[in-house]
Amino acid sequence: MTELWVERTGVRRYTGRSSRGAEVLVGSQDVEGVFTPGELLKIALAACSGMASDQPLRRRLGDDYAATVRVSGPPDRDQERYPLLEEVLELDLSQLAPEELSRLLVVVERAIDQVCTVGRTLKQGTKVTFEVKDVGGQ
Repeated sequence: MTELWVERTGVRRYTGRSSRGAEVLVGSQDVEGVFTPGELLKIALAACSGMASDQPLRRRLGDDYAATVRVSGPPDRDQERYPLLEEVLELDLSQLAPEELSRLLVVVERAIDQVCTVGRTLKQGTKVTFEVKDVGGQ
């Protein structure tokens, strides 16, 4: 299983890392060149939806289809959460007949609902635990 962690690199600035060698810069909104944690949540949702819909879209549109998944949703600062996240999958579907388009939309939505782990987790909620561990004596 891939290990994930963040390391503090400055005031409200972290580098997210994976045991597979990936890195992402994370920080507050006033820091240039970083994603905020909320932005990463939104990107994870959009990427998950894109990946979940990849197979049915490739099958219908071909391996080279272009897609952009946009995601938005303002935070509720009183509750410190995102009450609504809106995704839009942008594709060129102009070559499809109306009945082909209708069927493809059903298949794509079903695929996302069934296999997008991030979306399923957000919709269902999840238990999160947290602890502080003293590593000073190691």
